[in-house]
Amino acid sequence: MTLTITSPAFKAEQTIPSTFTCEGRDISPPLAFSGIPEGTKSLVLIVDDPDAPDPAAPKMTWVHWLLYNLPPDTRGIGEEAADLPA
Repeated sequence: MTLTITSPAFKAEQTIPSTFTCEGRDISPPLAFSGIPEGTKSLVLIVDDPDAPDPAAPKMTWVHWLLYNLPPDTRGIGEEAADLPA
C-alpha cells in the first residue's frame, strides 16, 4: 500500500498555481490523501522548500507548512484550510 497525496488544483510535478503562493492569495491548496495504511495512529504533513530562497542559489530549507496529529481517517484538506481536525 502506498500513501498518496494529490491535489485537484495541480498535477504531480507541475508548478503550484500562484493562487496558493505569497504572490497570489497565499492560501492552502486542496489536498486529498489515499492509501493510508491500516493501524495508522495519526498523520503528519510537512511542506518544505529544500532550495530556498532560489534554486540557483539555495541557502536553507524553508518549512512552509507543518501539520501533525491529523486523525488517520482524514481524507483530505480543503482549499484555504484554517480549522483542521486535530
